[in-house]
Amino acid sequence: MADDRFDRPQQRERDEPDELKSPIPRPLALLSIALLAWGSWYYFQNTGYPVGAGDRRTAIVVSDTVDGAAVYAGNCVACHQAAGQGLSGIFPPLVASSWVVENDERLIQILLHGVQGEMIVNDQAYNGVMPAFSQLSDAELAAVLTHIRTNWGNSASPITADQVEEGRQRYPEGRGPWNGGQELDDVFAPGEGA
Repeated sequence: MADDRFDRPQQRERDEPDELKSPIPRPLALLSIALLAWGSWYYFQNTGYPVGAGDRRTAIVVSDTVDGAAVYAGNCVACHQAAGQGLSGIFPPLVASSWVVENDERLIQILLHGVQGEMIVNDQAYNGVMPAFSQLSDAELAAVLTHIRTNWGNSASPITADQVEEGRQRYPEGRGPWNGGQELDDVFAPGEGA
């Protein structure tokens, strides 16, 4: 009589699987084919639409006006904060700032080309980098500039898209950032152009 202690593990093992005797289960194969067919149908039903249209679930709003507050929230709020107060010593405030309300052409150029270097804002020195936002349209730049010039206690005239377009033509995009507040003051005398 054979010793059962050694025979049990061998009895639990199965025979080697035979090739192609147990293919993918039929329900799983049918589900895979159905998903592939649906994905192909969905793809071809939704091609040919402009990328800006999203996936047709997003409402496309076509309007002549741009919301300056929305442009500000998407591009400026991280540095200048929601109420335009900035961060002391790091990002200058837009509230009660002569840079915002005095010279509209200078302000347009700051957004079109950016600034790198020292600026004195409300008697405090800021020495950082403000990036250019020339990728925004003239209407978007005009809307955000009007927003900062007419909110938080600022009361300056609105900026138009035509003014931004003139600013683009006056100093082409390749000029690079302005070298701080001194260069801006030399080119655009404070108080002029408002």
